[in-house]
Amino acid sequence: MSTVTLIIVILIVVHLVIGFGWLVYKLSPRKEDRQEREEANNHDI
Repeated sequence: MSTVTLIIVILIVVHLVIGFGWLVYKLSPRKEDRQEREEANNHDI
């Protein structure tokens, strides 16, 4: 494997790791969202 090919493969892998990390961050529930949901549920009762 040439050096250029290795650099391209490393960039693709790093790109995928950062992309999946960003997705997990965006899809994870936030503390504020959880508190707002609990407050909304308490008002419904």
